[in-house]
Amino acid sequence: MSPLFGFMGIGQTELIIIAVIILILFGHRLPSLMFSLGKGVNTFKEGLNAKGEPDDGTTATVTDKSKE
Repeated sequence: MSPLFGFMGIGQTELIIIAVIILILFGHRLPSLMFSLGKGVNTFKEGLNAKGEPDDGTTATVTDKSKE
């Protein structure tokens, strides 16, 4: 079987072992990490839409009156 990352020589079995070790070491922190990540994503989305106007999906059109 060829390694997943050819230049590093890491195969699927090694990645699974590393994932299990990380899960054992940090398993008790994962729920709080995911909660914090979700709050961060929601805050980011709110920041993108916080222009003082609700995002209703419409776009404004600009007309050039100098050409009339």
